[in-house]
Amino acid sequence: MARASDPLFRTHHALRIKGFATVDTVAEVSGHDTPTVDDHLRDLQARGLTQFREARALWQLTADGKAAHAEALAADVAGADLVALHPTYTVFLGINDDFKLLCTDWQLRDGAPNDHTDTGYDATIIERFVALDAAAQPVAGTLGDHFDRLAGYAPRLAGSLRKVVDGETKMLTGVMCGSYHDVWMELHEDLILTQGIDRAKEGSF
Repeated sequence: MARASDPLFRTHHALRIKGFATVDTVAEVSGHDTPTVDDHLRDLQARGLTQFREARALWQLTADGKAAHAEALAADVAGADLVALHPTYTVFLGINDDFKLLCTDWQLRDGAPNDHTDTGYDATIIERFVALDAAAQPVAGTLGDHFDRLAGYAPRLAGSLRKVVDGETKMLTGVMCGSYHDVWMELHEDLILTQGIDRAKEGSF
């Protein structure tokens, strides 16, 4: 049975993953509805753990919020068999290498920025992303068997890719729009945090 996380922690954790985000984005990452996330963020704000940047409608953790998250994360994973995550994470890292290469191939062509005028070239890259997602889906699904807060990544990745296939190509590597790249990076950061991995030492970016 997947390990359940406290609802407030899921909101706190989602904001830690994103760094700064709108209420809607935190809701998407946490798996909560927007009103619940708004209540959570204001609760955390009252305790000095979050702050709201009104000019851009963005929330972020304070220094105290980051420290409190570390304590809450330790409680969330306490007693969990994190070693059991390692084989699946190793497979993820292998796919991550292919993912980084694909993102580069999408954004650059022959060392120059891809202007996306060659629809045949772009279609080939999208086909490769579809193949990559087919390999990633069972991996992401298995992660959700360990922690319920990881279960949302597989359907979110699939949803972003559907939009790409339907013609919304910005949903491939766009920034702060729920793109495939956004969701993939959130998953990777979640796995790094959950397992207490030093990203620099691991060399996985």
